[in-house]
Amino acid sequence: MTDRLSLSDPAADHTDDSVAKRNVVILVLAQAFLGAQMPMIFTIGGLAGQSLAINACFATLPISLLVAGSMMAATPISAIMQRYGRRAGFLVGTFAGALGGLVGAYGLYLGSFPLFLLGSFMTGIYMSAHGFYRFAASDTASEAYRPKAISYVMAGGLLAAIIGPQLVKATSQAFVIPFLGTYMAVIAINVIGSFLFVFLKIPTPPAPSETTPKGRSRMEMLRTPTIAVAVICAMVSYALMNLVMTSTPLAVVGCGFNEGNAADVVTAHVLAMYVPSFFTGHLIARFGVERIVGAGLLVLAGAGAVALHGVELENFFIALILLGIGWNFGFIGATTMLAGAHESYERGRMQGLNDLLVFGGVTFASLASGGLMNCSGGSAVEGWTAVNMAMAPFLVLAGGALLWLVLKPRALRDA
Repeated sequence: MTDRLSLSDPAADHTDDSVAKRNVVILVLAQAFLGAQMPMIFTIGGLAGQSLAINACFATLPISLLVAGSMMAATPISAIMQRYGRRAGFLVGTFAGALGGLVGAYGLYLGSFPLFLLGSFMTGIYMSAHGFYRFAASDTASEAYRPKAISYVMAGGLLAAIIGPQLVKATSQAFVIPFLGTYMAVIAINVIGSFLFVFLKIPTPPAPSETTPKGRSRMEMLRTPTIAVAVICAMVSYALMNLVMTSTPLAVVGCGFNEGNAADVVTAHVLAMYVPSFFTGHLIARFGVERIVGAGLLVLAGAGAVALHGVELENFFIALILLGIGWNFGFIGATTMLAGAHESYERGRMQGLNDLLVFGGVTFASLASGGLMNCSGGSAVEGWTAVNMAMAPFLVLAGGALLWLVLKPRALRDA
């Protein structure tokens, strides 16, 4: 396939990838340190929501608002990056993350569920910017190094998986008001972490001129088979991971275990999300991106099967580990597929649209998660069963789309 991103980006033509490797180091550190706030919030968001909401069916609404904020911010953040550069977009994200942590903390202090939801929505703007780390890794990378660059940056989440839940254990009960200390830690993470982007070296895309190619419209790109399947697989991989992960702390505690057990399960899950990233890029280079995405979908199905088999603590651990691995293969594979299927001057439109659609699906999943978990049966076991049964139709959709692409002649995949 043509190295699309290098056609209009001279920095991407350096085959030694020295600039790309420098940027990868910065983005790995950002993924590790700034990214720690995501497992923190996903671990306690539903539990804090349950303590504030009048109706338990709305316990996961803070997570839903977080993802909705990410969805709505995807296109504006992408446009900011296209015009002013990656650094500007990432700094907007850290500012929003700090502000969201502050508002969330104040909501907990007042016992105000609406204010807490507002803080979650603001934090979603950080989550949106965080999602572009993987694309930024590919901006200055050669075609050969691109899947590895994306994979390494995603691997930075390994440290986030360790730092985040451990900070939850250290801070969730640090004040009289439960979870207030965790949100104070989120503020500090964003303020300190923002200084990392001073060292990022990614050229700002040139301003459009009369001679600049206009590229395809959003609808034209979505009608391209490779792009369409990449978006579908990314949506399904991320949405199903979020569907199950959002309910996990509620299910673990609801089945008789404690918050520490829930944090440990989330730690195992997030480790499983990012540990494979050390070799996912190599697997893609060796076996092809379609096979790795397909393997990811199969592992996600395995996660659902283990979860349905029982509600012992080991079932939660194994299911959530498989969920993380399946997400890694599916999402990194889909990202790699998408990154090679559009031109650099189409980047702002396509990457923003992709994340809008992906996090739109994740928003729906997180909303459904709370309803399925708390309102689809009389017990935590019945709710957990409903959550995992809901995975099946979407896995069939993504698997069918991927099979359609594989069977399509290669010359027609980008047409």
